[in-house]
Amino acid sequence: MNAFATDQLPVAVIGAGPVGLAAAARLVERGIEPLVLEAGPSAGTAVREWAHVRLFSPWSEITDPAAEKLLAPVGWTRPDGSAYPTGGDWAEQYLQPLADILDDKVRYGVTVVGVARAGRDRIVDSGRDEQPFTVHVATADGREERISARAVIDASGTWSTPGPMGADGLPALGEKSAAGRISYRVPDLGTPAVRARYAGRRTAVVGSGASAFTALALLADLAADEPGTHAVWILRRGITGSTFGGGEADQLPARGALGLRAKAAVEAGHAGTVTGFRTQAVERDGDRLVLVDEDGRRLDPVDEVIVLTGLRPDLTFLSEIRLGLDDRLQAPTALAPLIDPNVHSCGTVYPHGVHELSHPEQGIYLAGMKSYGRAPTFLALTGYEQVRSITAAIAGDREAAERVELTLPETGVCGGAGLFDEPDAAQNGESGGCCAAPVALHTGIGAPAPSGGC
Repeated sequence: MNAFATDQLPVAVIGAGPVGLAAAARLVERGIEPLVLEAGPSAGTAVREWAHVRLFSPWSEITDPAAEKLLAPVGWTRPDGSAYPTGGDWAEQYLQPLADILDDKVRYGVTVVGVARAGRDRIVDSGRDEQPFTVHVATADGREERISARAVIDASGTWSTPGPMGADGLPALGEKSAAGRISYRVPDLGTPAVRARYAGRRTAVVGSGASAFTALALLADLAADEPGTHAVWILRRGITGSTFGGGEADQLPARGALGLRAKAAVEAGHAGTVTGFRTQAVERDGDRLVLVDEDGRRLDPVDEVIVLTGLRPDLTFLSEIRLGLDDRLQAPTALAPLIDPNVHSCGTVYPHGVHELSHPEQGIYLAGMKSYGRAPTFLALTGYEQVRSITAAIAGDREAAERVELTLPETGVCGGAGLFDEPDAAQNGESGGCCAAPVALHTGIGAPAPSGGC
């Protein structure tokens, strides 16, 4: 296929979440045909799975400018910019209307199972860059298809691949067989069946980020209403001054308040702590579970386990593509040093764009949360800037691709698992927060920009 014919093909966008749909809007703005491939039945399928969680970011920081322009002709207006939506609000009031405007440019029930160069496996060099991509998909009714594309933007996120309980990054012995009593999500205790699962029971919470704080606080609230409810917080490290975050000194009040809620749960006796525990095995004790660490230490039995040890990218369907990934974070090689959680918080991440997001295979981009690999923090505004830069590069506008157009609020903006669903949270000026669950980021190209973060 010649270059002219390849340019007539659509750009395949994997995932109809916030960043994938923003990429489609940016492509439309550039006069390039997008084809968004979404495995779920609606826009924002992953976001809908945490519909009960309120974001730390207000509406003003979670919509894309190109998307707003696309929506304007049908009378869509952004909700109050200072209000904090839930995941469900975000999906229903923004993501789904955006997908509806894109119409047949979005296909649902389509799972991407492979991406390759047409007629070239990973090994072949000859003529590789001149060939279009072929995207292998499986449809909800069991059919298989091959879709040709001029470029691929993988915005499929990391939500579908949570980290396991095992301290070595692999499932603990017995973890899979105990799956019926293990959850990898912050529970929606407003749902009667979920509430009944944890009420009056002993639950282990494994993890040390904001999602774990959220689960501990929710279980503490449940304990106040349901006697016998108790949480056991499992930490791989000891408790230090930073275990519960910055507290009242935190630059982001909502994030600090979340850590204080978790701390209060421990101090009130609703949650105990176990430190220096690296889970190696999960054993049965009747209907209950016993966690065992690498030194053979055994904890008292628990009824349920909530594992919140982070998320990771699914790279299996990209095995025939030549990616340049950091060997630790599984993020693009040039991006990884900028987001390394051993060195950076969101607030110290340098701006980045198409340069840092490029791979040895030309025309393939990981965007949004997936671009961060295993790094835990990410801002929606950054994801939007990423795809602005990427789509400019695809259109051949290198100057726009390398220009930084992102300005973050000084206090930072971050979305993710939060407890701030009280009506007065926004009125009290609680903005920003760290995203231990789905959402947000920060992007561009050039010198470091003074900005907040999570």
